[in-house]
This record gives sequence, structure tokens and C-alpha cells, in this order.
Amino acid sequence: MAKPTWHDGRREGEPARTSCRNENSVRGGKHMPAPLLSTLKRAHPRLLATEEDFRRLRDRIGKNARLKEWAEVLRKQAVDMLQQPVCRYEIPDGLRLLTTSQRVKARAYTLALMYRLDGDARYVERLWQELQAAAQFPDWNPRHFLDTGEMTHAFAIAYDWLYDVWDAEQRRVIREAILQKGLEPGLKSYRGEWNYGWWVKSPYNWNQVCNGGLTLGALAIADEAEAVATEIIEGALRSLPLAMASYAPDGAWVEGPGYWNYATAYTVVMLAGLQTALGTEHGLSRSPGFDKAALFPIYMTAPSGRAYNFADCPESPIGGHSTPHFFWLARQFRRPEYAWFGLQHARPVALHLLWGDVRAKSPEEAKLPLCAYFRGVEVVSMRTSWSDPQAIYVGFKAGPTSAPHGNLDTGSFILEALGQRWAIDLGADDYNLPEYFGRLRWTYYRMRAEGHNTLVINPSQEPDQTPGAMTRITRFSGKEGSPLAIADLTGAYQPTAKRVWRGIQILDGKAVLVQDEIELREPGTLYWFMHTRADIALGSDGKSAELRQGRETLRVRLLQPNNARFHMMTAEPLPSSPHPPRQAVNTGVRKLAIQMTVRRPMRLRILLEPVWSEGLRVEPPDELPLSEW
Repeated sequence: MAKPTWHDGRREGEPARTSCRNENSVRGGKHMPAPLLSTLKRAHPRLLATEEDFRRLRDRIGKNARLKEWAEVLRKQAVDMLQQPVCRYEIPDGLRLLTTSQRVKARAYTLALMYRLDGDARYVERLWQELQAAAQFPDWNPRHFLDTGEMTHAFAIAYDWLYDVWDAEQRRVIREAILQKGLEPGLKSYRGEWNYGWWVKSPYNWNQVCNGGLTLGALAIADEAEAVATEIIEGALRSLPLAMASYAPDGAWVEGPGYWNYATAYTVVMLAGLQTALGTEHGLSRSPGFDKAALFPIYMTAPSGRAYNFADCPESPIGGHSTPHFFWLARQFRRPEYAWFGLQHARPVALHLLWGDVRAKSPEEAKLPLCAYFRGVEVVSMRTSWSDPQAIYVGFKAGPTSAPHGNLDTGSFILEALGQRWAIDLGADDYNLPEYFGRLRWTYYRMRAEGHNTLVINPSQEPDQTPGAMTRITRFSGKEGSPLAIADLTGAYQPTAKRVWRGIQILDGKAVLVQDEIELREPGTLYWFMHTRADIALGSDGKSAELRQGRETLRVRLLQPNNARFHMMTAEPLPSSPHPPRQAVNTGVRKLAIQMTVRRPMRLRILLEPVWSEGLRVEPPDELPLSEW
């Protein structure tokens, strides 16, 4: 979405505030360092771990095979980093320094931790080269403030974890970089002085990343710049609850599972930093829904290990293999199933070692239900097993049509069975496409309803669902073997539709029924789409199709109406749709489609039947209206 510009946040008549290039320049009566920082742990390290924590970690590595294996992986990474060139100020897309900031952060964590474990001075020298280079950057790109937040995070960890190793001049260089390139832009953001601070009032992922990085930077130097640190932490404590409210009521995230991970990783780092440095995270972890937040990625992960990737999310495992926050959440909320998830795709980073020694339980051991409905985000996960990689899995969503990173995809679903993904979500397109987050978003195929597994009515150059609509799951049952969900999608098809409902049910753990009920205000054209990477063979009568991937087959039967027929289409815009240049070409993807004219209220029923064994057929259920499911 286009980022809003916030007006100046000063009170009427309040003078403009001064810069913090002198770290004492904002001392005064408005901010009182003593109350907020009165519990500050004065010794270093104090961010996420203490000297005693590192001592215990060295001892645990000698006794715990998993930690020992992770430590060896990180040791090899640290040795490799010794030979890598130092970071450069590079903004290859004209907007983002983010890749550089994240690379510096990864090196700061890895090199500082391995020095703490091994005492090898080469790690310190190499990290100093990195920090010295980044400290000389003209800025940390505050116009794209994620970059500033991530780099401030990196410098905070390096300063704090190696505080007793740096000499006085090195500490000065790192501290001044934190102040001038991190905290000063942060102060201007909290004060509303620069428009790049829009994230302060955002309830989404930028809030946590930016607040988290700034908070760690402030805590790292708090005893040396008390007034600045206090104002930063105060600002973060005012801002973060806006984002924490987005976890309510069930822990889900409207920006999708990929951005759930980014946001939650930074939320955890901020809370953990407050705990270790101040002894309190000010009750933020008790925000409604946050204790259940890690259930969301668990349920959004299909039997294949890939994500139900709605919104701008990739199919790859949630977390991108970086999962230490799941261990912190497991310990914080005594939920060992969170640790189990963190272990599934873990590629160790420093915080895996610090937080990863925690008991884990599988979802089956924890007796998690097979299915879940996440309110507000309006997304459903249904499966037939936690442990069988061949199990049926359906992800199905309603929800808002204009959420950040969201698409016109209400009513869309994905399907896995037999170890294959049959109905897919195409995921994001290139963020650098013109107005991708602005006025042209609904012109791009992957953002439109026609680019999803849902319905399109009377397609045109206009958005093919109603932007700003809110649609809801109206019925959900997690009954084992036959779970179901029904969504009222009517609001997404205005002013064309009187009523659009979609129901999806798993039938006795063997097949899936998709049923749509549609009533239009006047005759119109209806499309039903399902995107797939499978090869499609249409039946001679157009009433059936076989989808094949490898040795596996999915039969699709068009049960109703009698006058409808399947056909196959390429995954590209309809002739009547926008065709903007440079958008992704969906190579290897096809659409199983139905096109028909709707003149009266009608019911569309599709049976999706995995071929478990030759000769086994699933009898379709009797026809029932969705109101009687």
C-alpha cells in the first residue's frame, strides 16, 4: 500500500526539538530518565543475554548434542565471514538498503557470539571492519526505515555483546553511529517531524521492526545517553501496542504468515531485550492473542512443510529457516509445541543457541486440534493428520480485500494431498513494479481475484473484487474427518451480487467438496478458477479432469450445474483485464476453469478427489444448500 504521510506530531505552540547529535542535547524536564531506566542493568552484555547466560551456554553446549551441532555450524559460518568483503552502501533498487542492513546484523550476531564462545580475536577484528564501514555510511537509509531499524539492531548487539572487548575509540565510533544514524532519525519519527516516521502509527510489521531495532539501540547505550534512550524507549512503548493489537483475538496476522514471522521475530527481540536490560517488558507479552500467536504458522504450514502463502508470502517454510523466536515463545508461554515448530526447519543462528534448549512437543503430543479458524484475519486451516505427509490439507480464507500486503483473494483456497500441492497461491510479484503498493496494485494479475482460486464476476479493467470489503467465515466445524468452513463473500462482489457464499468440506478424510452459491442482481458472466502446477487432462464431456504430478493423480468432478464445463487456461490476465508490463510470467502454472452465464440463483459443486488407490472412488454427498451444512 502507499505509505501515509503523518502530520507534525508536536503539540500546538510546542517548539521544534533539537537534534541528538550531542547525546545530551535533549535532556530536560519533559523526559525523566530515572523512572524508566531506574532498573537498567548497568553491566554489559545486557541485551538478550548476560555474561552469566553466555557462561551457562558454553557449559550446555558440552552436554547437549543439538546445541553442539548448532555451535559447529555457526563456527563454520563465522570462519567463512572472515574472508567475506565488508559491507558497502548499496541501494540496488533505488529504495532499499535492507539487504546490507540484514547482512551486517547476521555478521554481528554470529561473530560476537562465536567470540563469546571461543575467544578467537579474529572474530572481533572482522566485526570491527564491518562496523567501521557501516558507521561511515552517509546514513542508514531512513526513508525506508526498516533499513535503519535493522542496522541499529546490528550495532546494538555488537556494542553490547563485545563492550568489554572494544577499546574506548571503537566504542565511541559505534555509539555515535547508533545515536546519529539510528536514534536521531528515530526521535524525529516519534516526534512526527519527518514523514518517514509513518510506521510509528502503523499496526503492522514495520512497527515491530523499527521499534525493536531502535529499542535495542537505546538499551545498548542507555547509561551513556539517558535522555535520548528514554525518549526512544518511551516512544516505542507507546507505538508497539498498536501492532500488538493486531494479534487479537487468536494470534493470526492479516499480512500473511511471512510477515507474521518478520513482525513476531522483532516483537520477541524487543520484549526479550527489555526483559534482560530492564527486568520488565511492561506487560506487552500479555497483549490479547499474543500467547497464541505461534499457533498461526503451525496451522498455516501444510503437510509438505510449505506455507499457505496468502498475501505477499512465499511457499517456502515459514520463518525462512530462522526460527529462534519460537523457542522464546515456547518458554514464555509454556507451549512446547511452539518449540517443536521451531525445530522443523531450523537453520541455526545465534539466538537458536541462546534460546533453543527448551522442551518440544509435536502437535499430536500437545493434542492440538487438526483444524483451526483464526478470527479477524478470517482464515481456516483444515487437515486430516499432523504426521502423515500424504494427508489432505485445505487452507481457505475470507477476510479483508485491502489489507497491507493483501490481495483481492477472498474465497481463495489451497489444497494438498498425496504429498503434492494441487491448488496453489502464486504469491507476491516484484515489489519494485510501478505503484505495487499503491494505485496500480489491483492491475497486477497476482494481486487480482483472477490470479487466485476464487470466483470472478463480470471481469473488466476495474478491480475484480471490491477493494476495502470485509468478508467473514460464517460457519466453521473442526469435526475430525469431515471439517468444513463456509464464507459469505457477498461484500467482495458489489454492486453486482446479491449473494455469494462458498463452502469447503473434507469428506471422510478422503476428498474435498467446494460448493458455491451465487445470486446476481442481473445476468452476468462467472468464472471459477483453480491454479495448479499439475498437468491437466480434461474429460471428453468437460465434466471431469485429471490432474497429475509425478505418480500422483487428483480427479476433479463438476457435479453441478449440468450446463457447466471445465476448460484449461493459462495463468495470465483475461482479455478484458489490465495487462501491465513487467509483471511475473507464471511459467509452469495452468488454470482449471469454468466460464458460464448466470441468469438465476445457482449452485456450483466441485469434487476434488485424490486417487489413493486404483478403483477407489468417493461417492459425492447428497446435494444440500450451504445453510444446511
